[in-house]
Amino acid sequence: MDILTEGCEKLGIHLTEKQEQQFKDYYDLLLEWNSRMNLTSITEYKDVMRKHFLDSLCIVQVSGAELMDLTGVEKMIDVGTGAGFPGIPLKIIYPHIELVLLDSLQKRIRFLDALAEKLGLQSVTTVHGRAEEIGRDKSFREQFDLCVSRAVAHMAVLSEYCIPLVGVGKYFVAYKSGKVGEELREAEKAIGMLGGVMKEKKDFVIPGSDMERSLICVEKVRKTSGKYPRKSGVPGKMPL
Repeated sequence: MDILTEGCEKLGIHLTEKQEQQFKDYYDLLLEWNSRMNLTSITEYKDVMRKHFLDSLCIVQVSGAELMDLTGVEKMIDVGTGAGFPGIPLKIIYPHIELVLLDSLQKRIRFLDALAEKLGLQSVTTVHGRAEEIGRDKSFREQFDLCVSRAVAHMAVLSEYCIPLVGVGKYFVAYKSGKVGEELREAEKAIGMLGGVMKEKKDFVIPGSDMERSLICVEKVRKTSGKYPRKSGVPGKMPL
């Protein structure tokens, strides 16, 4: 059984033939574009399957009736998406979701546009910009059911980027390395100031590997103050 298929089975995800082909096409296009621009340092097939695709899909482990049900998510934004992780793998599995991919580099946006077309994905919008700017834009602010972000910044900084984008009662999920306890403690104040509360920290191992990861699930319980996010560059230099 293929690495991806086997890993998905362990997550309770049963891939269709179409989805299997979409992931294969994703891998092929990633390698093709990576030969002329730096999208990822991970290029071996087994590593991309585990460290990018399966890692992206592990959010199903915090998806449930007591939290957010991904089958009920209508609008999702992936902040600092890079080469499309975790947004595109999630879109492949949940094609009904309206997906916005945000990245600060135009060359990555070009790749993502080509990728969405290659995979035949509908309702995918790419946005070139910074999270601080997008978070103050009324067309994006508090418009999403779910915000995801993977390996972008310290949790306190990431919370200022992401919490303003989701509506009250909706969720922000950060993908982190396994050892994130101290970082979470340092981010508690920022999460609260931005209108959020941490609901769950889910530790897991990527299927078929020994790589420890964590998913941090934050629920937005009240509207974010208009003071946030602060101007571009400020959150990173002066975390809340």
